[in-house]
Amino acid sequence: MTGEARIERVVTSGTFSLDGGTWEVDNNVWLIGNDSDVLVVDAAHDAAAIMAAVGERRVCAIVCTHAHNDHIDAAPELARLSGAPIMLHPDDRMLWDMTHPDVAPDRDLTDGDCLSVAGAELWIHHTPGHSPGAVCLYAPSLSALFSGDTLFHGGPGATGRSYSDFPTIISSIRDRLLTLPADTVVYTGHGETTTIGAESPHLEEWLARGH
Repeated sequence: MTGEARIERVVTSGTFSLDGGTWEVDNNVWLIGNDSDVLVVDAAHDAAAIMAAVGERRVCAIVCTHAHNDHIDAAPELARLSGAPIMLHPDDRMLWDMTHPDVAPDRDLTDGDCLSVAGAELWIHHTPGHSPGAVCLYAPSLSALFSGDTLFHGGPGATGRSYSDFPTIISSIRDRLLTLPADTVVYTGHGETTTIGAESPHLEEWLARGH
């Protein structure tokens, strides 16, 4: 008996670099799976730590919510250790190439794709704004959304750097995420979780921020 799908978190530490700046960051790496199979969301900083959490399980995919370096820097090494394919939306390929010019992702993610692990379906929502190819993974059976850096506890992801756009991220959140059930737990790329219901009332505040 391998059990139903569950969610585990690994926190890794490293740096985020873009536009000539570098910042220390802690990243959430999410594992979705059971006792035999697991899917990794965002291979950040430390492939060995991620593999330690995976244990003897088979990694069926390494899914990148976007290609900022802090979310993908350990992806090629994790792929080498696990044999799993790396998946990324093609609109973020230019960001990927800044970090990994000699290694390509294995598969493209597209809006509406469905990935399966341990009996759970994870639907890909293309949610540009933080980056052009940002995606979120929605798992209805787990009441879970893996939002990367699109939606956090307290608001949208940052849009002050290259390839980001505030009106676009607000549209993505309004049209693709706040339409999900209110009790959906949002598993973010950094920091604590939240819920769709907790964030929905603040949309007007976020819109006002953009003016």
